[in-house]
Amino acid sequence: MIAFIVRRIITLIPILFLISFVSFVVIELPPGDWVSFRIESLRQSGIEVDEGEIARLTMQYGLDKPFLVRYFRWMENILVHGDFGYSFQWNEPVIKIVGERVPITMFIAVLSLFVSWAISVPIGIISAVKQYSAVDYIGTFVSFVGLATPGFLVALIGAYFILNNLNFSPLGLFSQEYADAPWSLAKFLDLLKHLILPLFVVGLTSTGVTIRVIRANLLDELKKQYVITARAKGLKERQLLMKYPVRMAINPLISTVGFVLPALVGGEVLISIVLSLPTTGPVLLRAVQAQDMYLAGGIVLILSTLTVIGTLLSDIALAALDPRIRFGGLKK
Repeated sequence: MIAFIVRRIITLIPILFLISFVSFVVIELPPGDWVSFRIESLRQSGIEVDEGEIARLTMQYGLDKPFLVRYFRWMENILVHGDFGYSFQWNEPVIKIVGERVPITMFIAVLSLFVSWAISVPIGIISAVKQYSAVDYIGTFVSFVGLATPGFLVALIGAYFILNNLNFSPLGLFSQEYADAPWSLAKFLDLLKHLILPLFVVGLTSTGVTIRVIRANLLDELKKQYVITARAKGLKERQLLMKYPVRMAINPLISTVGFVLPALVGGEVLISIVLSLPTTGPVLLRAVQAQDMYLAGGIVLILSTLTVIGTLLSDIALAALDPRIRFGGLKK
């Protein structure tokens, strides 16, 4: 098991460097830079900026250096000093801005994933066991609705319904009276009330996918010889179902955590804007629009790194549950 983990960690190191390079390239792709964006904004406001000021700003932010020089300097500061650069737009270090929003983003994404599993796994199991029944058709309908419905639209409809029928604003993470108040039981309960709608909306698409995955995998397992043999020996149906086929059908959920989390994190951008959530989505959007390269690159790099780490943890968990995986990995 230790050899399997070491092997996986070694393979992730070049992937992380490749992610960092691609992140920096993507931010550099649009024409111009933050200084040109800033100068254009000032000129549209009627403020003229001389060439000397433009040159000073370009030199101050290191934008006069070649692309590779800026990239390697950025990576050196990250690896040696933990410095992701300075946000031109916010006039603050990137690590400070990201540090306030990444935990909230990942908390909502991970919690949405668990809520999605709590809903979709039972529905997927029942749909497979009761194939072509009314329950199966309802589960299929729910999964297709989850896949086809845009999250931001559900967020708008949900926020409108809650505001008009429950006399409660679901926007933000706290009500106005608790926003700056110290932590208490009342503030915690207020946070939970505000999280219900974001968790439901962010996890909606994941729920639809998981229902289909569980149903398809379980149907395949129920047709295998070991299930038929166990039934012939008189093993109780519930014991047989939960001990063997369901366990094997759930394995893909663990292996796809690394792929589902980026979708949840990416899907929360518009939802966060609609629901006024202080997550990385709106900040990343503003940073890209303003060509705030270090802020945008830092957010993309940190979220991508967390996704890679999540993939590693899911692989380790899957190898612990299924010995065939770690033994196969060692043979390779």
